[in-house]
Amino acid sequence: MSSQLGLDPAVEAVYRSMLARPNDSVTDTAEHLGMPVEHVRRALDSLTELTLVRGGAGAAARAVSPPLAMQILLARQEAEVAAKQQRLEATRAAAAELIADYAHLQDVAPGLGLQYVEGVEAVRDHLELLNSEVEEEFWTFAPGGPQTPDNMRSSRPLNLRLLDRGVRMRTVYVDSIRRDAPTMTHVRWLEEHGAHIRTAPTLPNRMIIFDRRTALVAADAGDTGAGAYIINGPGLITMLVSLFEHVWSGAAPIGDTPRPTPEGLTRAQQEALRLMAQGRTDESIASSLGVSVRTARRLANGVITTLEARSRFQAGVHAVQRGHLPTEPD
Repeated sequence: MSSQLGLDPAVEAVYRSMLARPNDSVTDTAEHLGMPVEHVRRALDSLTELTLVRGGAGAAARAVSPPLAMQILLARQEAEVAAKQQRLEATRAAAAELIADYAHLQDVAPGLGLQYVEGVEAVRDHLELLNSEVEEEFWTFAPGGPQTPDNMRSSRPLNLRLLDRGVRMRTVYVDSIRRDAPTMTHVRWLEEHGAHIRTAPTLPNRMIIFDRRTALVAADAGDTGAGAYIINGPGLITMLVSLFEHVWSGAAPIGDTPRPTPEGLTRAQQEALRLMAQGRTDESIASSLGVSVRTARRLANGVITTLEARSRFQAGVHAVQRGHLPTEPD
């Protein structure tokens, strides 16, 4: 720690001793201060470098007068301040250049609290920052079906840190994960550590809500690595929180087995029926359900068979007649 003069305490002590006892040798100074001789020599080297000591070594060395010493120290500190100011200006210029280079990442709608982040690496950086700031709640929509081994392995340390901090974690996956053993093992691990997990037939998009204050939503539901919106406008957050709560209330706890309808339609078939009624392709249905196209076609055929129909159109008619679909679009 430096003294108020900007000197190391040992260096200042030697300087003061030389002023008070100008005829002392290095050994005398060491004895007077109760300091090892080598420490006194190092202090003398520092004082000489600062030009606060002049002359030869030992008794020939002379400490400059306090007024001159203060001028020397003040001039040195002023030079250091000027150098720091110069570095500060250089940093400010570099920061301005960086902001200009990435101006496209700034708020696209400041009044709405909406910011666009482009590219998977930028999304990961923002996600890491938001994860470090979350204090109470961490809610997630995780569409896409079974999770990849890399994703599950890399997410575990982060999830564990959040749960160990007492953050309440709720995640909704799609029902198709129930047929994937590795993903179910991961989900049970999360629950064992305090997370709450449910599944729904489909999810609208990938989304994370932090403390009901900020949300990160994929910009393209079909390509979640393309970019994301960071949302913190109160109005938009209120809507996203309501959406999450609505989906959560209808989702099945991971320990429950979703029951089929009286007609015998499974939840996956019910959702496939709804998507078929919207005119969605097998590929689109598969993406929403988090299954393969082949599985989506099998689900569609199962719906047709269960409803005793001969075609998808007739299945839709029977579904409306039996109350599986509304008679008019919502």
